Amino acid sequence: MASCGCNKEFSSDYILLKPEKLSFYELIRVLFPGDIEKRKFVDCQEGAESSFERRWVIFISILAQKFLQFVAKPLASFGSTFEMGLNLFSANGGFGMLLFNSLRGISSGRITSPTFSSFNGHLDNRVELDKRIQPGDSKYYAALSMMSSKISYENKAFIETIVEDQWKMEFLGFFDFWNDYQDKATTQAFMLHDKNVNSDTIVVAFRGTETFDADAWCTDFDISWYEIPGVGKIHGGFMKALGLQKNKGWPKEIEQDDHTHSPVAYYAIREMLRKRLQANDQTKFVLTGHSLGAALAILFPAVLALHEETWMLERLRGVYTFGQPRVGDHKFGEFTSEHLRKHDIPYFRFVYGNDLVPRLPYDNKTLMFKHFGTCLYYNSFYEGKIVAEEPNKNYFSPLMAIPKTINAVWELIRSFIIGHSRGKEYKEGWFLRAFRVLGLIVPGVSAHGPQDYVNSTRLGSSALLIIPHHIPIQ
Repeated sequence: MASCGCNKEFSSDYILLKPEKLSFYELIRVLFPGDIEKRKFVDCQEGAESSFERRWVIFISILAQKFLQFVAKPLASFGSTFEMGLNLFSANGGFGMLLFNSLRGISSGRITSPTFSSFNGHLDNRVELDKRIQPGDSKYYAALSMMSSKISYENKAFIETIVEDQWKMEFLGFFDFWNDYQDKATTQAFMLHDKNVNSDTIVVAFRGTETFDADAWCTDFDISWYEIPGVGKIHGGFMKALGLQKNKGWPKEIEQDDHTHSPVAYYAIREMLRKRLQANDQTKFVLTGHSLGAALAILFPAVLALHEETWMLERLRGVYTFGQPRVGDHKFGEFTSEHLRKHDIPYFRFVYGNDLVPRLPYDNKTLMFKHFGTCLYYNSFYEGKIVAEEPNKNYFSPLMAIPKTINAVWELIRSFIIGHSRGKEYKEGWFLRAFRVLGLIVPGVSAHGPQDYVNSTRLGSSALLIIPHHIPIQ
């Protein structure tokens, strides 16, 4: 067995991928029959399944991670330059004024500025909460969660300004959390306290995958998994991002005051929640996120349940995820669902149209990943319905290729008329329209952006969120 230099005693079974140990020879060999545990970049127990389908998935995952590690620095540099260009372009009112102001020496932009917007922020520049959705409305926490997930992609100053000056809520902080396996701080989240009438709720919003962040993409592509006794098999990349300890797994408590690195997400957030919740027995909290952030949002209460943090689960008002990938197997879904039901915690999983990400990793005999919870599926008219599983659950279906392309064409057409049909707040800019053109090639990519999820929470029916619907895991 190829050792990865970490203790796996907390897990009854596992497969760990280590792209740094990959050679071209080993990469090609993995496609051919043989003892997979003997590969240098694979750490698993002896006798692990090595069907061609499983070896092919490992091949794709390890190749993608290796490539992302190789392009990490140029990708980040390109992203910084591209986002700076977008901000200068928008701040100066177009290319002409940008050139004019540059000649005058007054065009500027700082990545830490409260006005500096990310790639996702330029796709959808809305930052205001919908004033028609007030505390007490069944859509309130869904709408607040989605907007929190959306602005989580921005820098600290931007988020703080929006939360305090526009939303009139208390900003509790923005955090860069440590990933013990990537040996750097690659997980981000922020927290706010909504003390408005009929609320008193802390919102924990996990950031999703940033467009030019190779580390976050590696987390997504890392299909390593661990099987935790009594819990089930869980996506290794997501567990590592939330705070899995390399040599300890998920101990109930860890020491975080040695100042050798930044805090770890799960443990730091849990401690901050403990202090706030103990200070006021009326305060509750909500977990949310988009994309990768959504996976972390539903994994968080599962670890709370593992640690028997009963009183904290009783204060969890709900989990709202948007464009969430699959996190674990059927057993993990049953474990988490049981604890959510026990404490009457609603878990709403929003899926828009042909979004690719909720359909990954595959739900098949090779990967065995399963969704659970209440799936709210919205079509391109933002009409929602409760379903057991989103249509075309594994995305890559030849039969769906034409319907998906036709729908992408309609979404592009809709981008020119939605401002007239739905109101000026739904008007789409040139950058989002250009992004929708990409949807003509890969419909699932443009459908994953935050804009359609914001629209779904605002335009969708309130009736879908009135009563939690516990649907059996498929």
